[in-house]
Order: sequence, then C-alpha cells, then structure tokens
Amino acid sequence: MSEQPSQSNFKPRKRNLQESFRLFFELHWVKVVLILGLLASIVWPIYALSKIDSYQRTYLMALFAMTPIQSILYAGIFIIMLYWLHYGGGSFSKMSKSNVRGASINIRWKEVIGLEEAKQEAWEVVELLKDHAKVTQIGGKVLRGVLFVGPPGCGKTYLAKAIATEAGLPFLSISGSEFIEIFVGTGPARVRKIFKKAQQMARVSGGCIIFIDELDAVGTSRGTDLGFGAQTERNNTVNELLVQMDGLESSQYNVVVFGATNASESVLDQALLRPGRLDRKIYVDRPGLDDRQKLYEFYLAKVKMDPGIDIARLARRSVWKSPAEIENVVKEAALIATRNKHTVISFKDLSEALERIDLGFRRHLRVLEEERRDTAYHEAGHLIAVYFLHPTDDVFKASIFMRRSSLGVVYHVPREEHHSANRGKLLADIKVALAGYVAEKLKCQSTTTGVSADFSHAMGVAHQMVWSYGMGSNGFVGNYEMLTGSWVFRSSSSGDHLSDGIKQKLNEETHKILNECLKDVEDMLRREDALLERFKDELLKRNELEYDDIEAIFSEYGKQRTLPSPQTPPA
Repeated sequence: MSEQPSQSNFKPRKRNLQESFRLFFELHWVKVVLILGLLASIVWPIYALSKIDSYQRTYLMALFAMTPIQSILYAGIFIIMLYWLHYGGGSFSKMSKSNVRGASINIRWKEVIGLEEAKQEAWEVVELLKDHAKVTQIGGKVLRGVLFVGPPGCGKTYLAKAIATEAGLPFLSISGSEFIEIFVGTGPARVRKIFKKAQQMARVSGGCIIFIDELDAVGTSRGTDLGFGAQTERNNTVNELLVQMDGLESSQYNVVVFGATNASESVLDQALLRPGRLDRKIYVDRPGLDDRQKLYEFYLAKVKMDPGIDIARLARRSVWKSPAEIENVVKEAALIATRNKHTVISFKDLSEALERIDLGFRRHLRVLEEERRDTAYHEAGHLIAVYFLHPTDDVFKASIFMRRSSLGVVYHVPREEHHSANRGKLLADIKVALAGYVAEKLKCQSTTTGVSADFSHAMGVAHQMVWSYGMGSNGFVGNYEMLTGSWVFRSSSSGDHLSDGIKQKLNEETHKILNECLKDVEDMLRREDALLERFKDELLKRNELEYDDIEAIFSEYGKQRTLPSPQTPPA
C-alpha cells in the first residue's frame, strides 16, 4: 500500500503583492470604483474651490447652502399641483357632465310612450322626490338609488329625464366610461367631484339627480389585479362610488343616483345593489303590441303620412322592436318616400323600411333563369310550411330578390311576443327550415347550396331540444350540454362527463327528430303541389309577394288556415 502524505505537510503557494492586488480587485472591483467615485466627488469640488478667489468662493458656498431650501420648495409646488390635478378640478379629473335643471329637459310624463309598467314604478320615484317628508315622518329612509335595467334603445335615459322633469330637480348626466382613465387616482377623483357638485346643487335646489349611463363600465365586480394596475384603479373607483353613496345618507342630502345598464345585474358589484344604494330596480323592457301601436302613432304624427295606413298591422310586424328601432323605421320610411318623390309616407314605404332594416338592401343583380326557378321553389316551400305548419308566425313577404348574401327570403314574424317555446313551436321551426330543401328536392331533383343556413338552423334547434330541453322521445331528461367538455371548462373543471354511448343515443334522437320533420314536410308539399307551383310562378313573374297577395292566393284555392295553439303541436 502506498503511503499518502499527511495534511500537516501541505504548504500553500505564496503570492506576491501584485497577484494579491489583482485578485482583490477582481473580487471587489465594484466597491473600489464606487469608493473612488465618491472620493473624487468630494475632493474635486474642494480642489476647485481652492483655486478661485475668495469672492467667488463665498458666492458659490452661499448658492450651495440655498439648494436644500429650493428642493423643499419645488417638492411642495409639485405636491400642490398633483393634488389640484386629482382633487381640485384639474385636467385629469375634469369630466364632460351635463348640468341642467329638470325643467329645462322638458320631457313630460305623457311623452313617455311604450313603457307603461316601468312608468308606474317610476312615478313612485317622482312622488318620493317631490315630497319625502311623509316617508321620514313614519321612520322610513329617503330613496337613494334607482337602477334602470333593460335592452338598448328601450328608453332608460328618456325615462330618467322625464322623472327629473316631473320632479323639477337638477339633472347631472355622466357616462360610466368617463370615470375610467389611464392615470392612477383619476377615477375616484372624478367620483368625488361629481358628488360634491351634486351636493352643492341639492342645497340650492332642494335636491339633485345624478344619472350614470352605462353603469357596467364602472360598476363591475371588483377583482384581483393581474398586472399594470388597471383592475386596481377600477376597484378604487368602485370603492369611492360606494363610499360617496353612503355619504349621501349620512349627510341627509336629497341626492338620488340613477344608474342605467344594458348588461345583466350579475355583472355589477353586489355592494352597489345592496339596500341603501341602488336598491330600487326598474325594468325597462321592449314594448308590447298596444305600446308599439302607440309608438307608431306618436312618431307618424310628426311626419306627413297617408291617413289610410294600417298602424295595427305595422305593430304586429314589429314584434320585439324597441322604441328606438320603431323611430328608426319611421325615419327610414321618410327617406324612402323622399327618394320615390312621394308627398306623404305610405304603408308601402313603411313596409320597405322594415324589410330594409331587418333583411338588408335589395340588390338588382342578373341571375340565371335556372337559379331563379330553384330559388322560387325554395321560397315557396318555406311560405307554404309557415302558413300550414307554424302555430305563431305570419308571412308578410316572400321575395326572390337578392338581399345580403341570400338569393331570396320569406319574411315571417310572430303575431305576438312569446317568452318561451314548447315542443310544437320548435318542431314547426324545424319544418319551416327544411321546407325549402324539400321543395327543391321534389321539383328540381337536386338541391342547391342555399340550404346550408336552413340546415344549420334546423339541426341547432333539434340538438337543443334533445340535449338541453329534454324534448326527445328516448327518455333522456336533463341538460346534457352542461356535462360536455366546453361547459365543464367554463365551470373551472375538466374532462367530459358523458360517455360515447350516451352521446350516440342523443345524436340518434336528434336525427330522428329531423327525419320525422322532413317526412311531415314532404307529405304536406306533395298534397299542396298545386299551391307550390302557383307560388313559384307568381314569384318568377312578380319577384315579390306581399301579405295581401299571399292571403288572396290561399283563399283562391279554398285554403283556410287553422291556427293551432302554441301549447299543442301542429297537426
């Protein structure tokens, strides 16, 4: 075994001074550079002062002595300017608010048309704003916030202005997006500013209304900031809005906050909706049949119109249209009448305006006769299916003019609003969608690409019936769409909870519904072959058929529609 040297015999190699200095500099060169720079900054001014005369040396020393005082003065000016910009009305916190008295808005209560239910609830707000002493006498709390919820164009802002007019209070109108800014602290500053202005006006006029339009832009639920401070700024703005609304109650100002949103209430922060804040909710929905008729009468009274216009029919054709859309129909009809050199607006102008808005502009392009024939059969199939099979819709127009990307269209709308659909109505939707395909197949022995959109609609309805509504005949009841991967992913889970066997059975039921509807439509069109040929010929000759023309042809063939109840499947 070889003998190893002991550790005590090991001697390190001696380094000379130059090597030691080089090693020290490599390890501590940053510290050496900083120390030398600091020494130079001290030694150089002293050396420079020693080289100048005594007068200049005294002047520079006095100037250096003033530097701390100047720094404190500049810092104070900066802080004052920053505070003024954020809190005192500077450019960052300025906002374009409309400050007018309620009487100047001049929107009377009788001018609010088509919102009868919302007006009843809103009138209570008017009475509370006019005289809230009765509420305080019995120990109640004064109204502090009202939230207007509803689709766009239904009159939320209009109703809020009418309330301000009837109450005679100043009206501050602001958009929710005006509170959101890139600069930190700007949103809360603007909230404080607008509430301070409202409190001043309330002391002068006895009350004030703050109207925040598109409240969802500023009042959404608070969340964690994921970067760049945007969410934190939004959270601070919501917090300040909550604090100011609580401050109104503690200070006993007669200031009421009106908020309007097109979004669902669920997107708003729940603290905004608690009692004492925006606790009174007024739902401004689309008008019903009677309200739509009143709206047409109101807007048509402002233009020159044919006195023979059937306003009731117009109201039936405008199901689910908002007041803003009805006003737009009248304006579009006025433009069409002017373009056609009419002296008054006729029913035809209004009908064309409805079609242009809903269906698109009519295009006069050259189409081959074979394509026109196929399109005429296709639209005639849709028309006849709606007339005989659909429990809720009427056909107001059939056309083979090109509109947008389609070669033809059958314009059918419900007779009245239906807020839910049963199995009979959904089956009728599928049959109407498939009728164009069946008519082409029966008469042309071949189908065209125009059936693609119809197939998409029919398959979508059948899929929802089986997968979501439990309307199949195979006994599967439940919303199976919730168990698929896409919906589970939205619920912060993973995987697909449906087996391939269940999916296959559900899809088989979907295709069963489609095939049964296809057979019913085919049988119906074979029975009504004469009507199918007649409508095809009329469309090829006239390009378009109106409601009266369609009804006349059915009467000529002795066909009387039996309107099935939407609660039972059509025969």
